[in-house]
Amino acid sequence: MDFLGRLARFLDRPMFPWKTLIVSFSLGQYFFESFLSLRQYSVLQQKKPPKALEGEVSQDVFDKSQAYGRAKAQFGFVSSLYAQLQNLAVIYGDVLPKLWSLSGVWLERLAPARFQGEIAHTLIFFFTFNLITTILNLPTSIYSTFVLEEKFGFNKQTPRLFVTDFLKGQALMVIFGTPLLSAFLAIVQKTGNGFFYYLFLFGIGVQIFAITIYPIAILPLFNKLSPLEKGPLKTGVEALAARLKFPLSELHVIDGSKRSAHSNAYFYGLPWKKHIVIYDTLIEKSETEEVVAVLSHELGHWSLSHTTKLFGIAQFHMFYIFALFSVFINNRSLYQSFGFHKEFPIIIGFILFSDALAPMDTVVKLLMNILSRQFEFEADAFAVRLGYSTELARSLIKLQVQNLSTMNADWLYASYHFSHPILSERLDALGYYGGREDAGEKTQEEEKVVKAGDREL
Repeated sequence: MDFLGRLARFLDRPMFPWKTLIVSFSLGQYFFESFLSLRQYSVLQQKKPPKALEGEVSQDVFDKSQAYGRAKAQFGFVSSLYAQLQNLAVIYGDVLPKLWSLSGVWLERLAPARFQGEIAHTLIFFFTFNLITTILNLPTSIYSTFVLEEKFGFNKQTPRLFVTDFLKGQALMVIFGTPLLSAFLAIVQKTGNGFFYYLFLFGIGVQIFAITIYPIAILPLFNKLSPLEKGPLKTGVEALAARLKFPLSELHVIDGSKRSAHSNAYFYGLPWKKHIVIYDTLIEKSETEEVVAVLSHELGHWSLSHTTKLFGIAQFHMFYIFALFSVFINNRSLYQSFGFHKEFPIIIGFILFSDALAPMDTVVKLLMNILSRQFEFEADAFAVRLGYSTELARSLIKLQVQNLSTMNADWLYASYHFSHPILSERLDALGYYGGREDAGEKTQEEEKVVKAGDREL
């Protein structure tokens, strides 16, 4: 506490150029990520698949994958520039202080006196700001869904479904955001300088609540979950769960094809009650043993305690975020740099603090992706020990083809962005070479395949 107090006093310096510093952070991150995207774009212009994938992926599929990757990269250049311009407009247009003042006027005119105060003021400000940014981002969302994804045959959404999802999302934001944000503010207001301890406990409670309520109240609003029908697949998955002592409670099929042609499978739930969800597109396009192999990989994450480790890391990350926020919450020079001279709202302090934390978040993202890729290799190796080496390799190839996922990557771009290894590296680790698991020594070029990954499985 004493250290945090000294750090807070050190950082709260009159006339300190916080706005310039935060804008510099934002621009630095934008140019760095654009540089990485340009490196990756050059890889996406290659004409031949990596050596490790020759014979596994046809030239036509590779060309389509490269074209899809280039289309997403081009869209990314435009959308990231658009987002950066929005951010600069908010900062230099003093949008935050103006909107805070305007939302205060609305509160005074529309709400009875007993409902006024910082919490009510913050709720109006937050939901208005969120609605504005959501509307501003609609063009890029619409283009991504109905132009880019449509062009490559992945989009299954109708305009009506898109609008319905949008309205449901906004409604859920209000329904859950109102009590959660109110509680967040009340904790900071009432618990003094040590508020971050209480926020940390509150955050853990929210996560447990979300895990419990999501499959019951939220997921059914967007997708239909159906029990997996009796048959070889259900028998195989239940046998796998029993073999690993996985606490399987329910086995579902989700209508992922309602919105997209992409495929996947995952599990969720409390430690003693787990649910497995398989995309209908995965079942449709894969053999039974291949689906079981995919789930052997997923359950490998559970068996190897990857999910527990990641949860623990997430809790530590949340705690240090809240602890560092206590350093900035009363930083008058930070508020004043962004046009707040008389009022110092908690929510504004958190927004500005989050912007100031951007460089550290970049480092955290890099480290987490490195760890995630290592966990993916370990989960693949777990599936191999269960006897699913060939089946997993074949399913990964099928998913790669079906999803037109990235087949090669610039090493620096991949290290920063990818949480999963790319296919060629995973096949190499599985010992799968064109259906042969004893292919002997690999070529020098194959050894250079980058340890990186896309986020499909």
